[in-house]
Amino acid sequence: MRLTPLTSGDDSIMASPKKASGKKAGSPEPANQFRSREELLDIGRRLRQKIPREAHGQWKAPGRGRDVIAILEKSNSDRLKELVPIRYGRMLRSPFTFLRGSAALMAHDLAGAPHIGVNVQACGDCHLLNFGLFATPERNLVFDLNDFDETLPAPWEWDIKRLAASFAVAARDGGLSDVRARDAAVTCVRSYRENLRAYSKMSPLEVWYSRLDTDALLDMAPDAKARKFRQQLFDRARERVMESAFPKITEQVAGQPRIIDQPPIIYHVAEADFMQRVQRALADYRKSLTDDRRVLFDRYRLADAAMKVVGIGSVGTRCFIVLMFSEENHPLILQFKESCHSVLAPYAGKSQYDHQGQRVVMGQRLMQSSSDIFLGWTRSPGGRDFFVRQLRDMKLSVPVDNFSAAQLERYAEICGLTLARAHAKSGDAAGISGYLGKGDTFDEAMGNFALLYADQTERDHGVLAKAMRAGRVKVLLEDE
Repeated sequence: MRLTPLTSGDDSIMASPKKASGKKAGSPEPANQFRSREELLDIGRRLRQKIPREAHGQWKAPGRGRDVIAILEKSNSDRLKELVPIRYGRMLRSPFTFLRGSAALMAHDLAGAPHIGVNVQACGDCHLLNFGLFATPERNLVFDLNDFDETLPAPWEWDIKRLAASFAVAARDGGLSDVRARDAAVTCVRSYRENLRAYSKMSPLEVWYSRLDTDALLDMAPDAKARKFRQQLFDRARERVMESAFPKITEQVAGQPRIIDQPPIIYHVAEADFMQRVQRALADYRKSLTDDRRVLFDRYRLADAAMKVVGIGSVGTRCFIVLMFSEENHPLILQFKESCHSVLAPYAGKSQYDHQGQRVVMGQRLMQSSSDIFLGWTRSPGGRDFFVRQLRDMKLSVPVDNFSAAQLERYAEICGLTLARAHAKSGDAAGISGYLGKGDTFDEAMGNFALLYADQTERDHGVLAKAMRAGRVKVLLEDE
């Protein structure tokens, strides 16, 4: 995933990616000769001749050929039909929840937007709530990206554009003005640009070892009030461990622990051989673990399993929680989350991994500073791919609903920094930095794009509401 050399007459830098043609994204390429940082910066600067930075600020409302509902329905094609109305109901709550659930739609839109032809390991669904706190294997609390269902090697622009747009949409949802919404988006992009340049000066090992832990976050707090708020978040995250979740989702049935049914969100699968299939899936998952993690995993036995509906974009995919116990009845709760093909695949190419769970795990390991010790993958007896992780391990999303404009901008700065580090691990930070430059040209362009795409998101949200009223889609509205 090195920067494509720009030579005289080179026309390999496309304004939009080619349709996938069987080529696998991230497949090994012939080794390029090493280039100095200055050479890569210069290559990046010359790419501005191909795609001016101002061009990224443009967005034109699509024509009639873009059918919002058809694109969403296509993304539902392999989901559990009975859960799709829940997904639509959650998307309809606001334009921001619509954005969260419509990664496939934005992937379709960004595929036609300008990009300079430089790939990184992309998150694929990079919005502001897909960042958060979680525990490292050493039990330290860090802030990082935490959702990789759509991860795939793809243009770096796709992640930063989705992230910037999410800040604009969330700001509007929170009652902030367009001026403050644009400020949040620009702050996010500026942080991404400046920190990517800083990472380009580091050695590869320094980039891989870097992480944003609680000490760093506290040091970044602008005042005592912000510091107190962050400390409270850290304390809440540390309380979100498996032992705290256990009594809330389990009960004793005939002397045995069982997961509590809470339909339609948590429920047992009424199929006679379901637990046998879970056992086989666990055996296959075990093969994806390293030898030392297998020793740990073997200390637990299966007790129960049930389906659990999660998120917004993931609703309708097959997600299960598996309850396990050690010999002394210490609980372990694993989440098995179905991995379908990335929404980026039609535009960026297929993954080099045929197993979609492995695609998610490898992308996560490449982008995160540290990952869950139980991260792995499995294929069900029915042929469906899943990735596996702990259900709760100090995981906490930042509550942005009631953020002030200043708080949202500070959060935008942190997210921009985090995305820069993730992209620097897999892509040419120097080449991208050369293109972005030291000034604010790209930042300001992205501020324009964020507001324009926020307008588009509101229109698309209205299209879904109209489709519900017309009976084109079925919707289940839950009590919030």
